[in-house]
Amino acid sequence: MKRSRFPFVMTGVVLVFFYLPILILVVESFNSSRFGGAWRGFSLRWYGRLFHEPAIWESARNTLLIAVVVTFISLALGTTAALALHRFGRSRLQRVHYTLVYTPLVVPEILMGISLLMAFVAAGVSLGLGTIVLAHVTFCISYVALTVLGRLQDFDFAIIEAARDLGATGWTATRRVLLPMLAPGLAAAGLIAFTLSVDDFVITFFVAGPGATTLPIRVYSMIKHGATPLINALSTLLLALTFGTVLVSQHLTASKAIQSIPPE
Repeated sequence: MKRSRFPFVMTGVVLVFFYLPILILVVESFNSSRFGGAWRGFSLRWYGRLFHEPAIWESARNTLLIAVVVTFISLALGTTAALALHRFGRSRLQRVHYTLVYTPLVVPEILMGISLLMAFVAAGVSLGLGTIVLAHVTFCISYVALTVLGRLQDFDFAIIEAARDLGATGWTATRRVLLPMLAPGLAAAGLIAFTLSVDDFVITFFVAGPGATTLPIRVYSMIKHGATPLINALSTLLLALTFGTVLVSQHLTASKAIQSIPPE
């Protein structure tokens, strides 16, 4: 029987749908024309101009600073929440706890942004980088907790008990046994929290104050007046940074796997 080509055609269509806009964006970033659609020759003028836009780099600095702080706070609180959910059964209190952890995942972002804004205003908290960090932690904790909780499903706590029986203190067992075994889950949860914080626009738009502009808000303010080659150049640099990070991560993972292979 002749094999159907439909799956291959659909796969090609999906890949084109996903990656053709990115390819167009990258190509247009090297277009000397100010307006897209008409190729006027290869040029790096927009990249040169991009490096002379201090407002963009200040926004990028704010974004990275917020993302790093949010990642560490979310990892600490989310991992604690996951351990509590896993170790202390399915009591009524734990069901309430699970609901509180799961709710930020299903609440619309615009509703969460408005709610957080009203809470900060009612509490008299000045909007700024601090309120952005608190808002991002609010939803990043949920992703971290559920990611680590999935890792804990296959974890055998008898190993911790064995370490305690051999004389290890609770802190030593946690540091030398629990955390290394949870490291893949923690790394995945940290990357998710970092990515969500860097990418968030809706919630940040509501809780950001004067002088607390992040990169997504800066891009939004630039694109309101129409797409410009500066945005294409900035997006290409972010894309290159993302691919570079992934390649370095894969290289380190492969090197670690090769070193772990015992010699014959």
